[in-house]
Parts: sequence; structure tokens; C-alpha cells
Amino acid sequence: MFIVAFDGMQPLDAIGPHEVFAGATAVLAAKQRVSAGYDLTLVSLHGRPITSESGLQLITHPLPRSRAKIDTLLIPGGDGARSARHDTELVEWIRNAARRSVRIATVCTGAFIAAEAGLLDGRTVTTHWARAQQLADEYPRITVDADPIYRREGTVWTSAGVTAGIDLALAMVEADYGADIAQTVARWMVMFLHRPGGQTQFAAPVWVPRAARSTVRAAQDFIDNHPAADHRLDLLADRAAMSSRHFSRVFTAEVGETPARYVERVRVAAARTELETTTSQLELVAVNCGFGTAESLRRAFQRRVGVAPDAYRRRFHSESTSTVRRLYAVS
Repeated sequence: MFIVAFDGMQPLDAIGPHEVFAGATAVLAAKQRVSAGYDLTLVSLHGRPITSESGLQLITHPLPRSRAKIDTLLIPGGDGARSARHDTELVEWIRNAARRSVRIATVCTGAFIAAEAGLLDGRTVTTHWARAQQLADEYPRITVDADPIYRREGTVWTSAGVTAGIDLALAMVEADYGADIAQTVARWMVMFLHRPGGQTQFAAPVWVPRAARSTVRAAQDFIDNHPAADHRLDLLADRAAMSSRHFSRVFTAEVGETPARYVERVRVAAARTELETTTSQLELVAVNCGFGTAESLRRAFQRRVGVAPDAYRRRFHSESTSTVRRLYAVS
């Protein structure tokens, strides 16, 4: 297995999977399956030490020039991927190496390097949620799904950012040697074998374009500032002095989604904040954010975020944030 390194890469994109594969090899050896496991090599264009985006330096070997078969070619991401994907020598080596690789894997923005090499054309892939739209825009032959922690399509595996490379590697170990080996490694690393939910739960709310037409923008601002208000289409249209049909058409054209979907987006964002910063009962959160009932909140939250509201709160609620919120409320 070759893990491709370059200056400015995210170190955990490479080190995380490396530790999973090394751990699996150790587990297999302990079970006396000595012929199994992974032969791991960190390689770079010139085989010199590389400096990761956090300043950590890693020793590498030169890119192998032989035409020997490669089991797995793994491409990490990081800020350095911006330059690496325009390094013609590196991209050409990756393109040629992929032809003799059993499978290809990318972590985070390593997908941009693989895309530049033409390895993802015609496939559905994932990457870090913050770079998903950019990947889709710059490589239109690729379908980008921003939610999965990792995704497998045939011989191509892709994952979200940073720690998601560990999830990806565990899934690859499970595919190679079974759930028992992968579960042993996951337990040793104090991780889920299969992380619950997708990466949408970690994503920051996406900025939405502001409408150019002042009346529509005013309606948009009202929704943003009053998520719990009555936002039925006819009432929003009245605010903009338009018919319901015309308002819906103009709003969708200028904002990029229908009024109903925009209202749901704003309400879910408000609910995320409530869940992160208060201990209010789910029924009260639902009322405060315009859903009316806890069940309506659950359905919208599952649809938008990919997890249940109570599960989201368990993972992201912060007592310190709640305290700060209360202090500011008092002042």
C-alpha cells in the first residue's frame, strides 16, 4: 500500500489510516495469520521529508517507478492539495499508478488530486463538507455527495475530512479481513467501527445567497430573524406584495430553493443552536423554532442533518456555551 505525501497535507489524513492498517496487521499477526496484513509505504515525489500543514515533518520514500502491481493507492488531502493537484509530475504518477492499483482511496481534499488525474470521472464521491460544492463545480464529470463519512463505488473509496480517513480505513479492513478484525482495531483506537450519522451533523450552516430584489430579500430577512413565525406561502407573498405563484417563482430563482425549503433550513439551523446551547425540552425547542411539535422537528432534523435531535444534542451540547448564553441573556 502506498500513501502519497506532499507538503501541506493534513497529517491525520495519512497517519490515521496508517495506524488503522498497521493495527490490523498486528492483530492478524497475533492470530498467526502471518501472510496477511498490509505493507505500508509513505511516498512523495522526491522522497524527501515533507512538512504537513500543521508543521509536522514526515519521512518519505521516493515515488516507486516500477510497474509492479499496487494493492491500494491512498491520497490524503489538506491545504497542500491546492498545489499538489497542479503538480503535473505528481498527478501523472498517480494517474499511471492507478492503472495498476487494485483500489484507490482518497481522504478529504485528496479527492481533488484524484479528480485532476481523471480517476473519479463518472463516479459519485464524497469529500470534506466545506469543499464539496467546489469539487462539484470544478469537476462536473463527478457527482459529489457531501453527507457520507466515507463512500465506496467499485474500486474507488472516498471519505470526508481528517478523522473520516480512519473510518474509511476501518471499512477497508472490514472488507479485506472481516468485521472481527476491524472491530478489534476500532476498540483499540477507542472508536466506532461504524460512526453513527453522516458528516452533515458536523457541517456549519451553509451560507445562502441573498435575494437581489428588495421585497424578496425583506421576506428572506424576516424568515431569518423570526424562524418561529407563521411563514405560509400566502403570508410571505403578501409581505412582498406579490401573488403566491409569482413570489414562489422569484424566490426560488434568486435564493436557489423554494420558500418552504428555505423556511425549513432556517428552522433547522435555529434548532441546532438551541440543542447546542440550551437544555430545553425537545417540545419547547420545536415551538421556539417554528416546528410546532417535537415529531415535526424530528422529521425535519433527520432529513436535513441525518441524525435525531436528541442524538445531536448528546454529541454537540456544551455546558460552557450554555453558561455564556445565559450570562449574555442576563446582561
